[in-house]
Amino acid sequence: TTNGSALFNRRSYVGLNGSAGSIKFGKNLFIVNDVWYLDPTGQQFLSTQNLVNGRNWPGANNVIEYQTPTWGGFNATLQTSLGEQAGSTKAGRKDGVSLVYTTGGLELRAIYDVIRDSSGRYTDLYTASKDLIVGGTYTVDKLKLFAGYENLSASDTAIATAADKLNHYWLGVNYAVTPALTLIGAAYHNKLNHDAGSASLFMVGANYNLSKRTLLYAAVGTVRNKGNADFATEFDNPLPGHGQNASYVGVSHSF
Repeated sequence: TTNGSALFNRRSYVGLNGSAGSIKFGKNLFIVNDVWYLDPTGQQFLSTQNLVNGRNWPGANNVIEYQTPTWGGFNATLQTSLGEQAGSTKAGRKDGVSLVYTTGGLELRAIYDVIRDSSGRYTDLYTASKDLIVGGTYTVDKLKLFAGYENLSASDTAIATAADKLNHYWLGVNYAVTPALTLIGAAYHNKLNHDAGSASLFMVGANYNLSKRTLLYAAVGTVRNKGNADFATEFDNPLPGHGQNASYVGVSHSF
């Protein structure tokens, strides 16, 4: 359900690649999915997406995307997803930029994107809003550390007392016990304005590579809501102010 019910609902594009960078046209994951690089789990079900109700992993249609070559460790990607609504250049449109700098074991990344509703406005934190993400990772030997911050804002929210800003923070770690086995631990926290509540997510998990193409993964975690917050571990939201626990196991195979 990342990008609707189409047969090719995540990535289906054509493009060119060369010394001047790369350009793509078609259907792709929206640029905010680059938070994957800052996510200790690589955006599994217990990850950065939970406390923003999936705002940072949508798909995008009618995409034009350009990625620069890498210069001195710096790289940039620009993306626009055309709304394709006659008479408007803003309605339903998505735009974003992702910047990354890498040196040694350090990677720093900044992502900024906007998603507009069918009227071209920012009316909902999780479906039509502005999103800023900054963070980094640091790798030393078998240990990889993660830290990130995300801010959502929806300035055109219709109800004056409804939450129109959300701040989201996280820390995490990966530890490569062996070349095949990686242990994962992460903590996430958010806070909504207008006294709409807050939530925390704690999880531990593991990835095990059976081969270069087949990955086993598993995790357990809990979401603790406060006030009127009702964020979920996976699918069904708990009652406001209540908690929810989850566990999962899965396999990923690349063809």
